[in-house]
Amino acid sequence: MLTRLIACLRPFSALCLAGLLAACASTPSSNLGELPRTPQASIEQLLQQAGDSQSEQAELLRLAAADLAYRQNAPGRAISILEQVQLQSLKPAQQIFASTLRAELEMLRGKPKAALQAIGHPSLERLGELPVEQQVRSQLVRANALQADGQSLAAARERAFIAPLLSGESAKHNHEAIWTLVSSLPLTELQASGDSDLNGWLELARVSKSAGTLEQQQSAIDNWLAQNPEHPAALQLPAPLVELKQLASQSLSEIALLLPQDGQLASVARALRDGFLAAHYQAQQAGQNPPNIQLFDSSRIGSLDEFYRQAQASGVQLVIGPLEKPLVSQLNSREQLPITTLALNYSENAQEGPPQLFQFGLAAEDEAREVARRAWADGMRRAVALVPRGDWGDRVLAAFRQSWQAQGGTLIAAEHVDQPVELAQQIADLFQLRQSEARGKRLQNTLGSAVATAPSRRRDVDFIFLAATPQQAQQIKPTLAFQYAGDVPVYATSHLFTGTYNQAQYLDLNGIMFCETPWLLDANDPLRQQASSQWPQANGSLGRLYAMGADAYRLAPRLNQLKALPDTRIEGLSGSLSLNAAQRIQRQLPWAEFRDGQVQRLPDSVH
Repeated sequence: MLTRLIACLRPFSALCLAGLLAACASTPSSNLGELPRTPQASIEQLLQQAGDSQSEQAELLRLAAADLAYRQNAPGRAISILEQVQLQSLKPAQQIFASTLRAELEMLRGKPKAALQAIGHPSLERLGELPVEQQVRSQLVRANALQADGQSLAAARERAFIAPLLSGESAKHNHEAIWTLVSSLPLTELQASGDSDLNGWLELARVSKSAGTLEQQQSAIDNWLAQNPEHPAALQLPAPLVELKQLASQSLSEIALLLPQDGQLASVARALRDGFLAAHYQAQQAGQNPPNIQLFDSSRIGSLDEFYRQAQASGVQLVIGPLEKPLVSQLNSREQLPITTLALNYSENAQEGPPQLFQFGLAAEDEAREVARRAWADGMRRAVALVPRGDWGDRVLAAFRQSWQAQGGTLIAAEHVDQPVELAQQIADLFQLRQSEARGKRLQNTLGSAVATAPSRRRDVDFIFLAATPQQAQQIKPTLAFQYAGDVPVYATSHLFTGTYNQAQYLDLNGIMFCETPWLLDANDPLRQQASSQWPQANGSLGRLYAMGADAYRLAPRLNQLKALPDTRIEGLSGSLSLNAAQRIQRQLPWAEFRDGQVQRLPDSVH
């Protein structure tokens, strides 16, 4: 009786609110109809009993048979039986049952939009008049469909509405699912809604995302708990937040920095090391109690096993490094690591590594994905690409193509740039200029006299994706203008920007938009100013490595925080940093544009 009363007092969704109020106001009306009963027979017996009859009783038997097939994991059989039922001839209760079952079957087929269409049947307005078990079943499939369709806020709302009716494992699963949904939302969507419980969930997600360090984050969560002691999330803290609380109590006192001091990567390693130590010194100056840093030379260690034995003996709690890709690949192939490790590169293979391994690097693929994200947000839909010839260009193009097409974009054509003498022909091919010239000649021959025609480029290209060196980019932009494509927007990776001021060079790049690290776009950043006063090269293209080193220091105490709250972002100097499912740090970058020989920062687009 109590659960029935709760069902009447609490609205579940806008969809069934009208029916719910009617149920609270009066007894169920006689035209509601009855639900199929749990059958004590096989599917065949139920269908045999239904026969060819179209009576209400026969339709109830068919619904029971379809439901039994679904429960017996025979979705194909369930669908074929359900299609024999005349939905419009059923009474509302039976329509709700049939629509819910149809939605469950569509979800099994991976079709959330079809499931939402099924569960959106008008009969669902009377869901509140049915037994609580049916209400729960209908709204759970609706919540699952909304989540699968990317409508996280609506799914969270549905689950918050239904939470008081659940118990046991179902309640625990629903509770954690609500947190998963709200914590995945961007800050812009964590605004107050019309429901107090959902508001509490959204506020908790907002405070957990807004705080900076792990300690600040935990303090913000503790304040929320003190202000909302009776909220369901306060009575049972979501598992990731319990884990976060444990992490906040674990101090990080010893870090090993594992980098090569000799060999081809020594200069790269020096920039990373100096950026890392600059961030460490800045923390000391700010009165923090930073961990002790132990330096290890990866070019001199006998083996990784030997290094980890040394590190453990020295009390190391976290390893930053190695930088060498073969060593990172070795680590990635292991099942376990003795110490949590943030590698400063990515392994060759994309297979899942050990749970203690995190990977962070300045991957060109990140920038290609960033171009795809930004161009799509700016309303672009059809692209052509210019990338360097060779393995690097192939990887960048593959990353762009995969990300661009996953969003729904079209890649019309791509050219690999190598020799400058070929550039004009390649751009002409991209924009089909030769076909335009040929049409003009044919017209001239037909008329037998000179005709004033200018070649015209194809008009279905929204933008050019460009990955190129500064020298290549200086040739490409003027060539585009010469080939009648100077008006096409160009979105580029950071590789065309040297980081130094060169007005003459930038004039040749006029109008090109490119993504870049905050380090090189913000000359006033205190850490950049401090580092570049000691190491002037930090102002140039090496600045990206100094930024990465500084961010490795900032990531060090927060790796498990990123793991516990996967949608957390850390605003770093190499980009806005987050952790993906493969435990690789991904960067989202700010944007700038070359304008009249100057670099102008562009406003951020909507994520």
